[in-house]
Amino acid sequence: MPESLSSEHYSATLIDHFEHPRNAGRMEDADAEAFVTNPVCGDSMRLFLRFDEGGRIAAASFLSSGCPASIATSSAATEMVTGRTPEEAEALTRDDFAEAVGGLPKSKVHCSVLAAAAVRNAIEAWRRQRAAAQA
Repeated sequence: MPESLSSEHYSATLIDHFEHPRNAGRMEDADAEAFVTNPVCGDSMRLFLRFDEGGRIAAASFLSSGCPASIATSSAATEMVTGRTPEEAEALTRDDFAEAVGGLPKSKVHCSVLAAAAVRNAIEAWRRQRAAAQA
């Protein structure tokens, strides 16, 4: 049975991000990417990041499969990290991502954990690539 998108369960912001996801799709010129999955529910997110010359996140996009909350937090995460330094983006918590979509029901908090992990993992991949290129 499909999950209900009623405002009794989800905020208008979350519903909007689910119905009109921002920055969805593969980024062909990404500097880094990360794939994370929740083994319990099967939700997954692939995050792509491109950095500018100064080291700020210039663009972010995502591919996601899962429930509406997972897709919405992925969408919000791309907006939240764009323009930030890697350190600023890494400092974002699962609570920040949940708050950005107007809050999450307790049963969906894992969706914000997925977004936070994808951000951290993509930045770490970018740092490893830069270190290898400079070696």
